[in-house]
Amino acid sequence: MKTSIATVSISGDLPEKLAAIAAAGFDGIEIFENDFLAYDASPRQVGEMVRDHGLEITLFQPFRDFEGMPEPQRSRAFERAERKFDLMQELGTDLMLMCSNVSPAALGGIDRAADDFRELGERAATRGLRVGYEALAWGRHIYDHRDAWEIVRRADHPNIGLILDSFHTLARKIDVETIRAIPGDRIFIVQLADAPLIDMDLLYWSRHFRNMPGEGDLAVTDFMRAVAATGYKGTLSLEIFNDQFRTGSPKSIAVDGHRSLVYLMDQVRRLEPDTAIDLPDMPDRIAASGIEFIEFAAGEAEARELGAIFSALGFRPAAQHVSKDVALWRQGDINLVINTEDEGLAHSAYVIHGTTICDIGLKVADAAATVERACHLGAATFEQPVGPGELKIPAIRGVGGSIMHFIDGTSDLARVWEIEFRPLSDDIASMSGAGLTRIDHIAQTMDYEEMLTWTLFYTSIFETGKTPMVDVVDPGGLVRSQALENPDGSLRITLNGAENQRTFAGRFVAESFGSAVQHVAFATDDIFATAARLKELGFKPLQISPNYYVDLEARFHLGKEMVERMQAHGMLYDRDGDGEYFQIYSPTYGEGFFFEIVERRGGYSGYGAANAQFRVAAQKRLLRPASMPKA
Repeated sequence: MKTSIATVSISGDLPEKLAAIAAAGFDGIEIFENDFLAYDASPRQVGEMVRDHGLEITLFQPFRDFEGMPEPQRSRAFERAERKFDLMQELGTDLMLMCSNVSPAALGGIDRAADDFRELGERAATRGLRVGYEALAWGRHIYDHRDAWEIVRRADHPNIGLILDSFHTLARKIDVETIRAIPGDRIFIVQLADAPLIDMDLLYWSRHFRNMPGEGDLAVTDFMRAVAATGYKGTLSLEIFNDQFRTGSPKSIAVDGHRSLVYLMDQVRRLEPDTAIDLPDMPDRIAASGIEFIEFAAGEAEARELGAIFSALGFRPAAQHVSKDVALWRQGDINLVINTEDEGLAHSAYVIHGTTICDIGLKVADAAATVERACHLGAATFEQPVGPGELKIPAIRGVGGSIMHFIDGTSDLARVWEIEFRPLSDDIASMSGAGLTRIDHIAQTMDYEEMLTWTLFYTSIFETGKTPMVDVVDPGGLVRSQALENPDGSLRITLNGAENQRTFAGRFVAESFGSAVQHVAFATDDIFATAARLKELGFKPLQISPNYYVDLEARFHLGKEMVERMQAHGMLYDRDGDGEYFQIYSPTYGEGFFFEIVERRGGYSGYGAANAQFRVAAQKRLLRPASMPKA
C-alpha cells in the first residue's frame, strides 16, 4: 500500500512538512501549488529535497478551470497547462490533478469536455505525463464522479484518468457502489478525507472541516471498499483542509494521517476479503472488557492524602508490592495503586505533573496482540527494567505521555496481584466498603486540538465506538466532550477538550502541564445506600447549589421527599428515555482532580452532560484563586 499526503494538510514551511511526513512513514506527497510558490527554491531543488527525504511526488495540484472554456480562454488554458507540464518535469512528477471547472464562463457538455481532455492527453503523452480529472462537489457543470468518469471514458486516452476524492462523493451523498463499475487502472489516484456531518455550504465545509479518515462521520470505509473492488492498486493520498491542523504540530498530524490510512485499509481488508490489499497482517481491533487498575504517582505526603480520600470512599489497603513502594487499594472489582517510588516512570510523572494518574491497566483478550496492533498503528511501546518478583506486562504510551498496560486472562498476567503483591492482614483487607463495584468510566482532559488525535488512537486500536460530541458549558467557556465505549459498556472513556485555560478543564491541563485523567467514576448498584455509608466514613460530597434542586423537582417531578434525600447527599440526577442516572462528586483534589460515584438505571447510556455546568460551578468555587501561589 503506497501512502501519500497533500502538503496542504499539515502546518509548517515546506521543509518542516517534508520532515514530518517522512518521519510518519508516508511514501510520497502531493505538492499543493501554493506550498511550492511560497518556498524560495527552484523546482529542481524542491524535487531533490523531496527525494532526499525518501519521498516521491505523487501528484502536483491543483489546475483549475480547464475544460469546456470558450475562446480565447480555451487556448489560454492549454498554454497554462503546458507551463505546468514544464514545472512538473523539473519537479520530477508525472501526475497533475485537474479539478472540474467552476468558472462562470465554462460551457457544459460531456463531449466538449472529453474533446478538451483528449487533446490535453496528446500533449501530456509527448512528455510522459498524466492528467487526472476530479469532480469537485461544487463544480459548475461536473460535480459527480460518475460524470467525471464519463468524460474520461469518452476522452479515451491512456494519459487521462480519473481522480476520486471521498469528500466530494460523500458530501454529495452519491452512491459509492457506482464506483465498483469503474476499471481500477483508469483511476490515477485516490484522495481520502473524512469530515463531521455539518449542514453548510459544500465549499466552506470542505475548506475548513475535513479531517483524517476515522475522525469524522462520513462513510469513508464504504467508499474505500468500493474503490478496492475495482482492483485499484495505486496510491492512497490524504487531502485535508482543516483550520485546526494548520495550527497544530506537523509531526502529530502526520502521524495521525498515516495511522488513519493503515486503520482504514485494515478495515477494508476485513470487509472485502476477496480484495488483495498490500498491508502487513495485524490483529483485529482489540476487545477490551474494562479497566483492571488505575495507578497514581505521588510523593509520600500526597500518598497519605490519597489514602485518606480512598478510605473515605470505602477503599481499603489490600496489598504491598514485593519490591517497590507501591500499595494496592481495593473495593469490589476496583484496583487503585499508589506508587511512591523515587525512580522510574511514576516518579518522572510525579516530578512533571505532581500527583497524577500515570498508568491505566486495561483488561483485554490478548495483551501481546494488543501491543502488536498498536505498533502497526504507530503507537510507541513502553518498557522499563523488570525488578525481582515482577512480570513483564505489555504496555504502550497513551494520552499525555501516560502509560497503558494490558492484562489478559490467558497468561500469568491474570495473576499479577498474587505474583507481584503481598496481601496485608485479613482484618484490614476485609473491612466493609461503600458498595462501589467497578470503574464506570474515566475522563481524560486535554486541549481541544488533541481530541481528534486521541479519538483516532483509541478507536483504531480498540473495539470502541464514538458517541456524539457534546458541549459542556463552563463559566469560562465551552469544553467539548465525547465518549468512547465498547459494545457492552464495560469500557467507557470520555475525552474532554478544553478550548482555553479559563475553563475548569483548561486550568487542569495548564496546572498539570499536559493532558491527563481528571476524574474517575465508580459504579454502585444502590447509590442511596452508598451515600449513607460514605457519610459514615467521613466522605463530604461536593456541595451543589440549592437552586439546582428547586429546578430538579420541577423538571422531573421526582417528589419533594426524593429531592430532599438527593440534596442531603449532594446528588445530581439525569434522565434519558426510561433510563435514570444518579451522580455524587467528591470535592476537588490538587488542581482539579476529582472522583464521581454513579448509578445507572433502566439502560441509561449518557454521562449526565446536562448537570456538568452545575458541577463545574461548584468545583470552581473550591479552586485556589489564580493569583494565589501553590502551597
